[in-house]
Amino acid sequence: MIDLSKMDKVSLAKVFDYSVLPKDTNEASILKGCETTRKYQFAAFYSSSAYWTPVVKAELADYPDIEIGTGIAFPWGSVPASVKAFETEDAVRRGCTAVDMVMNIGALKDKRYDVVREELSLFVQAAGSAVTKCIMEVNFLTDDEIAAACKLILETGVQYAKTSSGQFEGPSLEQFMVMRRTLEGTSVKLKVAGVKFPRPQNAYTFLLAGADRIGTRDAPAIIDSLDLLRSIGMIPGEVSTDAALTKNGNSEKVDY
Repeated sequence: MIDLSKMDKVSLAKVFDYSVLPKDTNEASILKGCETTRKYQFAAFYSSSAYWTPVVKAELADYPDIEIGTGIAFPWGSVPASVKAFETEDAVRRGCTAVDMVMNIGALKDKRYDVVREELSLFVQAAGSAVTKCIMEVNFLTDDEIAAACKLILETGVQYAKTSSGQFEGPSLEQFMVMRRTLEGTSVKLKVAGVKFPRPQNAYTFLLAGADRIGTRDAPAIIDSLDLLRSIGMIPGEVSTDAALTKNGNSEKVDY
């Protein structure tokens, strides 16, 4: 589990997947997103499809530790497994080093676990060395269905179980805790997306609850709020010296 008390803004950025996903995204917005990613050095930068991947790859060429990510069957997830596998292979060929596939939750709800198992297995195979993350869209699922999805993710070797695409209703803390309990003690990591407003407070709540990664377009604002939320005691750790309030124009810290 991430220890927020030991993190500064630089290390904190490495638990965020930054994204630019709107339907009207153009090259200028992708370039701006890459610029922001270079500034904060997030764990990853995501675009909505591999169409933008060559641009992102070129812009982040000097930052090999930053994952270049995209969605697969995004955001619906209902295409056949073979199509998802092809899309994954194409994304990796274009330069993606992380791929987030949307699960076929209709098949999951019908208890067609063979269908879900096949698509996840083909996804992992097609991804090769790329980091694999599976989107469950938990707001559409019961607790039992969330648990079943997590078990299939574990069984097929997907590296991350992800709550949501961020295009629909986000997860509740209770739904996230079902994921955590189901996968506790396994190698599968937990990613939260679709964080509700107010995003800074809720994002930190999920990290405190055990999330390994947060995917959001609001990553800069969430990171920038670290000292403010520490100053009111919401997040453990000391407020940085540079951000501390001053008295009488000098550098003396104000007691919080």
